Amino acid sequence: MASTRTATRSDTGLASELRLAVMRLRRRLAYERHPDNPLGLGAMAVLGALLRRGDLTVGELAAHERVQPPSMTRTVGGLVEGGYAERRANPDDGRQVVVSITDAGRELVLADRARRDGWLARQLTGLSREERDLLRRAAPLLQRLAQSD
Repeated sequence: MASTRTATRSDTGLASELRLAVMRLRRRLAYERHPDNPLGLGAMAVLGALLRRGDLTVGELAAHERVQPPSMTRTVGGLVEGGYAERRANPDDGRQVVVSITDAGRELVLADRARRDGWLARQLTGLSREERDLLRRAAPLLQRLAQSD
């Protein structure tokens, strides 16, 4: 079996190592969620999108989260039922619904983010300054990879 250093010399090896590292970090961050959070990761992602991007239609949310509109309709229904989001008619197109985050949804997202950001910040203190600088440079690249088709 090739070492990590040898495996990452090729693009395929690097892809494999990055996939494994990102998946493990994602799993750990999911584990660090706020203990009072009743929502799943998919619903939290929708609330996060609403918090970052503002009001969106169900279709826009579905495209953003890369799910089918009927699936997003169910997710939004659960968020509305829980009081975390609200729906209203789209003023530009009465056939569509606009979804917005409520104060309860905003509080839940911010509490959840604070807990996970706190855990990750504590982990970063164990890294050298050079390692943290490397991650600062890598973060936009990882974001760009996540957003590409």
